[in-house]
Amino acid sequence: MIEVENLSKVYGKFKALDGLNLTIEENEVFGFLGPNGSGKTTTINLLMGMLQPTEGRVSIAGIDVVRHPREIKKICGYLPENVGFYDNMSAKSNLLYFSEFYRMSKNEALSRINELLELVELDTDKKVGEFSKGMKQRLGMAQALLNDPEVIFLDEPTSGLDPQGARLFRKIIREQKKEGKTIFFSSHILSEVRDVCETVGILYRGKLITKRKIDEFSSGYRILVQPEPFDDNLMDLLSEFGEISMSDRMILITSERDCRLEVSKKLFENGYYLKELYIKDIDLEEVYMKAIGLEE
Repeated sequence: MIEVENLSKVYGKFKALDGLNLTIEENEVFGFLGPNGSGKTTTINLLMGMLQPTEGRVSIAGIDVVRHPREIKKICGYLPENVGFYDNMSAKSNLLYFSEFYRMSKNEALSRINELLELVELDTDKKVGEFSKGMKQRLGMAQALLNDPEVIFLDEPTSGLDPQGARLFRKIIREQKKEGKTIFFSSHILSEVRDVCETVGILYRGKLITKRKIDEFSSGYRILVQPEPFDDNLMDLLSEFGEISMSDRMILITSERDCRLEVSKKLFENGYYLKELYIKDIDLEEVYMKAIGLEE
C-alpha cells in the first residue's frame, strides 16, 4: 500500500530524513516510533505530499505522491499533532466546511459528519474555541476520516490526552482496521503503539534504525516483584523462574514465560506476602538503545 524508496529531506546542511526505505502493507497498522525531533512529522508530510523530497520516491496505492498529490489527498486522511479549527464555529460547521474540499454534497456530508461525531463521541453545539485539548483531538480524528480514506496518517494522536481519551482513540483505530484501512501511527510512547500496531519502525536522527513486528521488541517477560519481608533468601527461592536481580526492595525476574501465578504461590508457601507483582513494560529509551546498538 505504501512504498518508500531512499526518501530524504535536507534543509541546508541538516538531514531531517536520511534515505528512508519502507513498505507498509494494505490493512496494516504501522507504528512509527522516535523521540521528538527524529523526523516523524517530516516523514508524514513527505508521504502526504505536503513537502517535496530532496531525493527518493513515495507511492501510495500505486500513485506517485510527488506527481499526483491531489489524488493522494483523495485517498488519505491526516490528523496532525497540533490540529487547527475555526474557534468561532461548531464541530459540525467545521467539518461541513472541510467537506467542501472533497466536493461532497451537503446531504452526503451531513450524513457522514453525524456518523463521525457519534464515532468520536462529540455531541455538542459548543464553539470549538471552548473545546478541551481532548475534544479537539477527537474532532481532528473525525476530520481525518471525513473522506472515508483508504490510508490514515496519525501524528502523535494521543499526545496530551487523558486515559479515557487515549482508550477511545485506540478503539477507533481498531475499528478502522476492521474496515480495511491502512494506518500509519506516529508516537514517542511505546505502550500506545503496542496496543494497536502490528509492525513498528524506529526513527532516530532521521534514519530508520529498525522495523520489526511489535512482539519482537522484547524477548521473554520481565516481572517485578515486591515481597515482604525482603531478605537474602529470595534470590535462591525465585531462581528457578529465570534470571534474578534485586534493587530498592524490588526483584526483577527475567523469564521466558509469564510465571506470575507460580511466583505468587511460591512466595506464599514460604511465608511471604506480595505488595506488588506485575509485568514491566520495556520503555522506549531501552528500545532506542537496543536498536542503535544493533546498528553500531
